[in-house]
Amino acid sequence: MTEEKEEEVNLNWTLPVSSVLELGLPCIDLGKLMDPPSRSTELYNLHSTCRQWGLFLLVNRGVLDEGMRMMKENVQGFFDLPHHEKQKSAQKPGSLEGYGQAFVTSHNQKLQWNDMIFLKCHPAHARNLDLWPKNPPEFRIALEKYSEDMRKLAAEVVKYIGMALGIHEGELDLLTKSFGEGKYEVRMNYYPACPEPERAIGLLPHADISGITLLTDKDNCWVTVPPVPGGIVVNLGQIMEVYSNGTYRAPDHRAVVNKEKERVSIATFCYPSPSLPVGPSPQLLAATGLPPIYQTLSNSGEFLQCFLSHKLDDAVPFNDTLKL
Repeated sequence: MTEEKEEEVNLNWTLPVSSVLELGLPCIDLGKLMDPPSRSTELYNLHSTCRQWGLFLLVNRGVLDEGMRMMKENVQGFFDLPHHEKQKSAQKPGSLEGYGQAFVTSHNQKLQWNDMIFLKCHPAHARNLDLWPKNPPEFRIALEKYSEDMRKLAAEVVKYIGMALGIHEGELDLLTKSFGEGKYEVRMNYYPACPEPERAIGLLPHADISGITLLTDKDNCWVTVPPVPGGIVVNLGQIMEVYSNGTYRAPDHRAVVNKEKERVSIATFCYPSPSLPVGPSPQLLAATGLPPIYQTLSNSGEFLQCFLSHKLDDAVPFNDTLKL
């Protein structure tokens, strides 16, 4: 961990994925993926990145800046509220949703050095509006717009990840549609300045269970990723690792704290529609002739239930429990 102040880096240019940058993280250019003449080269870059890293900085991602700015301002405003005001959105016993801490299992455990509020956003009927803060006054409007922007972006990104994997036609359309109609949950984190950062952790090492996760202002995944104005880090989750039959990886990552400054980050967890089975891609298995290394579960709900029943401190990674 470092006590030095991270510098913000302006990334208004694009770089090939072979460049690991000063950030130590590859870039993928969404504009090049959308442009037919440059698509094949950028798909190759995307494939290499997903195999070797499982996460990348997405640039040229379209006009999302206003929604991101509004969201960041309101999230910061929420965490700046007095404790009693934030407690109006407090988690209920046995639930992760709301304001509090994730995976608190005992009064004696060591808690992570952060505050967080976790809210379900899509589909709309899954929202528990009793937990959506009314302060700041524009928080709900900002979250609704932001989560809708992230839903559209995720479906687009997943389409190109599928193409990079070699998926096409009907299965690719089904994959893209599934994320367009999927489940989206947003976790907003506040990491206070920590007087002894070497003795604390902002977020414990873990791999996400989602299909993909979209992160703003994320840093320190062992390879340091400082906050990037307007940048979105795409992190592959364990559902995508299973779908790729282990070709792509869901990387372990963590958040560390800083002695001198506070930080806010926003993570959007993107899941496919519950109707989509979670297992290796049939087209991929047919094309490669390789046997599946993961079992196929009936839907993402069953996948999530398996995860929640898995012991969090188990030495065996969750996805390994699904191997055939």
